[in-house]
Amino acid sequence: MEVNVEGCLGFLYYLLMVICVGLLLLRVAVSRSARWLVLLVISGVMLSCLVHSSALKVGLMSVLCSVIHYVGREEVMLSTLDKAVLITGCDSGFGHDLARFLDGAGMRVFAGVLNELSPGALKLKKAASPNLTVLQLDITNSSQITQAYQHVKSQTGKAGLWALVNNAGVLEYVCDGEIQPIKMYKRHVDVNFIGSVEITQVFLPLIRQSKGRIISISSLAGEVPLPGFAGYGASKAAVIAYNGTIRQELYRWGVRVIIIQPGAFKTNIFGSREQWNSVQEDILSGSSQEVMTSYGEEYIRSMQQRLANMSSASSSDTGPFLEDLKHAILSPRPKHFYYPGAAALALPLLYRHCPTSLSDRILSPMFMTGDAQPAQLGGS
Repeated sequence: MEVNVEGCLGFLYYLLMVICVGLLLLRVAVSRSARWLVLLVISGVMLSCLVHSSALKVGLMSVLCSVIHYVGREEVMLSTLDKAVLITGCDSGFGHDLARFLDGAGMRVFAGVLNELSPGALKLKKAASPNLTVLQLDITNSSQITQAYQHVKSQTGKAGLWALVNNAGVLEYVCDGEIQPIKMYKRHVDVNFIGSVEITQVFLPLIRQSKGRIISISSLAGEVPLPGFAGYGASKAAVIAYNGTIRQELYRWGVRVIIIQPGAFKTNIFGSREQWNSVQEDILSGSSQEVMTSYGEEYIRSMQQRLANMSSASSSDTGPFLEDLKHAILSPRPKHFYYPGAAALALPLLYRHCPTSLSDRILSPMFMTGDAQPAQLGGS
């Protein structure tokens, strides 16, 4: 009797193994990664060598089979019909691409722009479908926020607003924290943090109405202190803290709050050479004599090269970002955090789990590029 039971369990184990192989081969056949097939082979060998109980092997293989089935299945997205989204900062970059992407997916898109006569805004008006509306929306202007709210409310009716994407933000310049002008710190806070908080508060009644979601674009610099990003990083850290708080508070209303923390993508947030020159002259003319003596003009002028290096090293393929945004907006089970792009997850893991002295030694050379040194530290 015992021999028969062992024989049946052995047969069941190999049957489950065949089922798992079949599932995985199906995944590979539809162009999915073959890593799960490799995982199965390794798991099967380990089960055979390390586990001697047939019953336990059958149980573990059943669990593995269930996991493969769950992870490999296609997720059914929510319908885009009767769903409206408001995106800020659509003049260029992520916001512009996202507005066109969601418009193509069939959503009702309200694209907020800093200047409705800008080339990016005019391009949206010309290329988009009738489902996309360009709105004049400077998120530091309370009057424009109120006007946009009234317009969106009149257009969405009882359905409400399904999603708000807080995308608008400014970087302006990369430089040492001591050099960065106070007015730039204030602008970072006003646009990247206060502006997103105000527009979130104003539009929340429409989002609660639809039991929709708030999606905020943060940054690696908001979680990982990066040299040159003192003001920008501080404002994005505030975004992460704020959204983490309201995520818990709004859950009881059925509202999801999501943070997108992208890696390095090539967008207009880096600005232009003309903008860099303007900020550079503000720094040179506004710095104290002590700062100028310590750092020197050559070092201050070298900051532009950091921006150029970062821009050239960034990816021009925004596909991963757009796919994560689409998932965040339309998935029945969106994640709390998304990390699209190279280094988006790697650098935070490095910072969280390495000793600070080690992570500082790794990160500093990555972001403090160039040969120029402050005058008092050996610069010319």
